[in-house]
Amino acid sequence: MVSKTRSSYVPWSQERAVAIFERHRTERGALMPILHELQDVFGHIDPRAVDLVAEELNLSKAEVYGVVTFYKDFRSEPPGTSVIRVCRGEACQSMGAERLARHAREHLAVDFGGTTSDGAVTLEQVFCLGNCALSPAVLVDGRLKGRVDEAGFDELVAASRTEAR
Repeated sequence: MVSKTRSSYVPWSQERAVAIFERHRTERGALMPILHELQDVFGHIDPRAVDLVAEELNLSKAEVYGVVTFYKDFRSEPPGTSVIRVCRGEACQSMGAERLARHAREHLAVDFGGTTSDGAVTLEQVFCLGNCALSPAVLVDGRLKGRVDEAGFDELVAASRTEAR
């Protein structure tokens, strides 16, 4: 999954959301493709989108909200300017990913799924980035980094903050 930066998302627009529904309306199981595209376009699943999706697909708001909150790939809040994913898969665990994960949460002062108070970084966890030979692995705004230790993580965060300026 490639993460876009906050500036590449567009502000909420009901007209744009309806166009997304129209594109997927006839698909079997349209809910997931619609939610994925909404998030890809807007950066998160806006509460207004939940209401609209429910109405358009003849589902209850609870059903749509349940899907959005069940799957960790969906966000209900806009992401930070930069999104950093730390792999916590078995290969990465064997190479220090748990220590790296703990450091990441402490360094950024957020838990997984959270965004720093300045809105600069969203921290997420994944359970395989497919970079097992170079573990522990981190994905920073869609760019894969391997053999990341605590100091390397801090450098990646600093670089992502600098790029965002």
